[in-house]
Amino acid sequence: MKGFFRSIAATFGFCTILPVGNNLDFDYYARRYYLMPLVGYLTGCIAAGVAILLGSTSFAAAASIAVLLILYGFNHLDGLLDFGDGLMAHGSREKRIKALTDQNVGAGGVGLAMVVILMTYSGLFALPAMPAALIVAEVCAKFSQVTMIAFGEPLREGIHSYVLSFGKKYYVIPAFLICIPVILMPFSVREFSAAIIATAISIAFVYFAATRLFGGVNGDVDGASGEITRMAVIAALALAV
Repeated sequence: MKGFFRSIAATFGFCTILPVGNNLDFDYYARRYYLMPLVGYLTGCIAAGVAILLGSTSFAAAASIAVLLILYGFNHLDGLLDFGDGLMAHGSREKRIKALTDQNVGAGGVGLAMVVILMTYSGLFALPAMPAALIVAEVCAKFSQVTMIAFGEPLREGIHSYVLSFGKKYYVIPAFLICIPVILMPFSVREFSAAIIATAISIAFVYFAATRLFGGVNGDVDGASGEITRMAVIAALALAV
């Protein structure tokens, strides 16, 4: 039980800039990365708090997104930028992998990041229940990342391959169970169905794009999956209202 709570702390410490579990062994996170949706509840609640304080205005939507990006230390945004560069690169798989792993940011990365942020912002602003949408979207985003780690073939040696060496494909099951409490959010069956479909489509898109274009998944793809899933869920909720 002590190890379990250390894993929770390590997961928060690894995934966010919050001063929780930063001094714990990274293996505590790797052994139980299915706990990541718990991070979504916390970050979603923090962003929801910002939206409540600012009155669910257009500024609240922008501020909530900014808070989320900061909470993750812009790491997921960095992954989204790299993923966009890899998607838009022309040529062989090797050239796409180089664009994915290159430190420089190209038009593909900037363009994809702009699309994701703008769609997230417009979707949030269109939602009457902005705080609740932030929580649902964050939890779904973290489930997406768990799925990517569990099923994604490692592109090369690195953090992703190391975490995968500890995990099992069935880790998506406890991760899904952790997500179930989001049904307490004030959305209809139609809206929840839209969010679930959006999550599934996002996971499938990122997974198959990464597998076909790069031959595998790395940390950048995992981070991009979270950002894209958050956007898709918020957009789906807005369209289903």
